[in-house]
Amino acid sequence: MIMKDKASYIFNSAVYWSIVILPFSAAISSGLADSFIGIMGVFFLLKKVLKKERLFIPTPVNWAFAAIVLFSLLSFINSIDLRASFQGITKLLKYLLIFLVCAQEIKDIKQIRRIIVSTALAVSLVSVDSAWQLIFGKDFIRGNPLDTCVISLFRPTASFANSNVLGVYLAALAPLIAGLAIFYYRGKAKIAMLAAGLLAVAGVVLTLSRGAGLGVYLALLAIAIVKKRKTMIVILLAALLAYPLVMPKNIKKWAKEINYNPIIFMCNCDRISTYKNTLNMIAHHPFIGVGVNTFSQNYSKYKLPESGAYITGKNVYAHNIYLHLAGEIGLFGLGAFFYFLFMLFKQAITVYRNLPDEFLKTTALCLIACLIAFLINGLTETNLYYPRVTVIFWYLTGFSLALKKFTLAEKTPT
Repeated sequence: MIMKDKASYIFNSAVYWSIVILPFSAAISSGLADSFIGIMGVFFLLKKVLKKERLFIPTPVNWAFAAIVLFSLLSFINSIDLRASFQGITKLLKYLLIFLVCAQEIKDIKQIRRIIVSTALAVSLVSVDSAWQLIFGKDFIRGNPLDTCVISLFRPTASFANSNVLGVYLAALAPLIAGLAIFYYRGKAKIAMLAAGLLAVAGVVLTLSRGAGLGVYLALLAIAIVKKRKTMIVILLAALLAYPLVMPKNIKKWAKEINYNPIIFMCNCDRISTYKNTLNMIAHHPFIGVGVNTFSQNYSKYKLPESGAYITGKNVYAHNIYLHLAGEIGLFGLGAFFYFLFMLFKQAITVYRNLPDEFLKTTALCLIACLIAFLINGLTETNLYYPRVTVIFWYLTGFSLALKKFTLAEKTPT
């Protein structure tokens, strides 16, 4: 019995700390994040076997996720690379593990506070690394060089593959840290969290990733509106009006060259061309797609005639998670994903309304904002398909679902 208790303690601790450290590990490398996901999953399963408990608790999104898996399996009919498609299913099962374990194993406020500290340290680290990279030419975590864009501006990548992926990471987590700093914390804690939040937002700005910037902006604006903070709303609107005056000269020049077209400004002509080609792919296989995890292999087959500087490569991503998903697993699969999001936000809003604790209530609202920022960013990036940052989306999903256990309905015995 003593040995069983010791084993249970070790298994619980491994799962607990893996969840706390996971957002920070993703700031360093994919390999480190995968290591903690592996530790979390293995010790979670060992704990369940040891205690002879039910493997997973039901959540409102389980059946919706099962539908995504089902349509992914159906897409095998059109797959030109079954091995790649099997890998796609493996990835889905990995994401299922992340959000279900987090939903079940985030259990107390102390752990939640530790997760927030871990996240604040992570976004601060990569934001400082971004500034270091701009000054010295290489980041200090992995030695990555700077990115450049077509309008000759340097863009930091920090420890990530490119500046857009860095933007995805920071945009997904900045609303949590900045939101809590602005709308909950007081005193010394507020100063520390506000510094981390400002660093995260500054990191997003430095990437020049328009999707990430828009996502963070709308997420923070949404929190301010729900919280009815008029001063913050005015500050955010003033920042929006001021940005055209302070943005780099290269961007101003380019905006003028494209006649201030907002669609081209947000997407670039090459992305727009990719969207047209993806729509052509969807038109040929509207219901079950070309096969899960085979978008890049199929892309060249459905390229329409392109011209000038807007010619896209042969093997690319859609730069839009919704089009990419529809291309791979069809409109039915896209519908399943929208159903997943509907159930997720329905649950998250219900939980927010029923949380009695102000810290948890603000955390729940900020998590909703994080998910919104990620999904808005997904309009111009295939962020749900970048392995290193997609784990953040599923982590945030599980985190949001976990808060249900703190609601009055769950705490009040029937």
